[in-house]
Amino acid sequence: MSAADAVGPALSAYIAGSQTAPVPESFRSLGRLHILDTLASIVACRDLAPARLARDFAIAQSGDARRSAATILGTKATAALGDAAFASAMAAHGAEINDFIPSAFVQPGPAVVSVALALAEQRGLSGEAVLRAVITGYELAGRIPKALGVGNLRRAGIANHGIGPVFSAGAAAASILDLPEDRIPDLLTYCAQQAAGSWQWLLDVEHVEKSFVFAGMGARAGLSAALMVEAGFTGVRDSLDHPEGWMASKIFTGGDADRAGLIEGLGERTELIHTAYKRYPVGGPTQPAVKGLLDLLPDLEASAVESVRIEMPGRWQAFRDAAMPALNLRYLTAIMLIDRRLDFVSAQSLERMAGDGAVHALMARVDVVHDPAQETPPGQPRTESARVIVRLKDGAVREVYVPHVVGFPSHPMTTGEVEAKALELMAPVLGAARAAEVVRAVAQIETLPKAADLAHLIAT
Repeated sequence: MSAADAVGPALSAYIAGSQTAPVPESFRSLGRLHILDTLASIVACRDLAPARLARDFAIAQSGDARRSAATILGTKATAALGDAAFASAMAAHGAEINDFIPSAFVQPGPAVVSVALALAEQRGLSGEAVLRAVITGYELAGRIPKALGVGNLRRAGIANHGIGPVFSAGAAAASILDLPEDRIPDLLTYCAQQAAGSWQWLLDVEHVEKSFVFAGMGARAGLSAALMVEAGFTGVRDSLDHPEGWMASKIFTGGDADRAGLIEGLGERTELIHTAYKRYPVGGPTQPAVKGLLDLLPDLEASAVESVRIEMPGRWQAFRDAAMPALNLRYLTAIMLIDRRLDFVSAQSLERMAGDGAVHALMARVDVVHDPAQETPPGQPRTESARVIVRLKDGAVREVYVPHVVGFPSHPMTTGEVEAKALELMAPVLGAARAAEVVRAVAQIETLPKAADLAHLIAT
């Protein structure tokens, strides 16, 4: 690899300088909103199976962790640092409600925010340190999968969702720990050694393995990499640039790999603008269809519906046949028609999907098909869309086309919309007053002398 093509030095300098470099207000504003969105996800999901299992596991592994303890976010329980970050991240992706980067197929918030807050709590660091670390982590979350090639990873059967969070959590931890520039290459090599994940998460039913791949695994691995380097571990210093290093694998060369994009505009442009919010508690590609049906609901009665046809681009079969409720458009359509709304709990309910006869009867009338006309042209940013066609028993047809959903990078949520979503998720658990206090605290996170205040605010 020629010196001109090297990416490691620039990336190391960026991560090492992240606690002191100027940060544009536009980056800060987005960073605050994604921290809030992640905390709201944790609060809403704290009692779901992925969160409960990870919390119990963390506490069992840690024992009486007093010397190196951190709060398991959303609770008052503590565990050893790595275990706490792992459990917090699993909770943050306990359901389909946290943020995602559609162009990279990564969900950064759970791993990045959980690691940054756990370390800041343990080290007594400020909200400003956390915000900077989070912004740094999001850069790696989006850039690493795209540098390797989203298509390359898919063809190799390697889940971007697992690769990105390892590096993003590692970068966030290195930022918080203020690791020197000459040690960042060691961090990157230990992240590379642990970067993993299989697309078999699509076969997961209970959302537990998915939460591990998307969140818990990356939080644990990235944090471990940073702590190992802080403890003196050394490794291959040019794993990103050596001709026999990790990034030189044939899997990651050619195809749609964008090696130069890994460092292009570092500190000048941000992956945060490519990060989407999930307005509804369902998978990202299902959001447009959900929005379309919600728009049609005022004029529909479940008993009057003959059939529903959903046309969409992309991997439509996965969302027609998914065993996971929040990804199955036939199930989601049925419960919305019956309930006349989309309920957070029902959207995740395996029990209802398996055992509700009325839901099953309606699911049989719903089909999901591919619409090639909605596919994004090659080279264009990924978008999500859907057409929903409802045929009534009297022969009438109700149809809506949803070209995008608010929250997607092309149509981002406003500050007010993100805060409203956070309040909607947190108020049932924390109460309206404390939920509003969390929103205010995150909005002024830079002024918090101790970031641990956020962990205490959402603890129940």
